[in-house]
Amino acid sequence: MVERTSSERHIYPRTVRFGDVDSQGHVNNVRFLDYLEDARFGMFHIDPYNAGDEPFKGLVVTRHEIDYRRPLGFRAQPVRVETWVTEIRSVRFTLRYEILDDEAVYVTAMSVLAAYDVDRAAPRRLTESELVYLKRFAE
Repeated sequence: MVERTSSERHIYPRTVRFGDVDSQGHVNNVRFLDYLEDARFGMFHIDPYNAGDEPFKGLVVTRHEIDYRRPLGFRAQPVRVETWVTEIRSVRFTLRYEILDDEAVYVTAMSVLAAYDVDRAAPRRLTESELVYLKRFAE
């Protein structure tokens, strides 16, 4: 059984698609980065929009780390991508992830994201509303 901490995590159910599985019968290592991207899109765009809040604009990934814990094969039930915040600075923040189900953790990962002003093509400070949102998920 997988145990959780008490901090709030963003939960994103992710279906394992047929195209995710490689010739060895498990999800290809590169596809797991798609799972993380889908979870971030849900966390920073879809969920705030659905709640009537402003989605985040202008985030860029500056770093990824990923550890593959066990193989994940094709299956009917989605896995969960659980995401939480471990560090918040004025311009950047760090996310941690687990891709898991009730029985096992398949992947642990980390990303550093920076707030970015697309018009100026330069880093920007996180807004007050973005900081408040991030703190919901902070350890």
